Amino acid sequence: MSSGNKIDVAYVSDLARLELTAEEKALFQPQLENIVKYVEKISEVDVDGVEPMMHGRELVNAFREDEVRPSMDREKALANAPARVGEEFLLPKIVEGAES
Repeated sequence: MSSGNKIDVAYVSDLARLELTAEEKALFQPQLENIVKYVEKISEVDVDGVEPMMHGRELVNAFREDEVRPSMDREKALANAPARVGEEFLLPKIVEGAES
């Protein structure tokens, strides 16, 4: 690696709280070094005049006109509800300690 800094898989795995065997450390060490080499290679690219962007292509939202349309009848929507209170669905409490 051109930076002269060796990335230690054991140190990185400790930071990530991963327990790796000696065999896994031996396997991942060269892989991690190759990743760092690749990042260093990317940093050599001249990006002067290139504006930062989130995506490689321009994103276009396909908006539609907001129009009022008839909705489902309330009784029809509640027809298959296992339980209801008046004109509302009755659902079981799913958060412990929540007030009813």
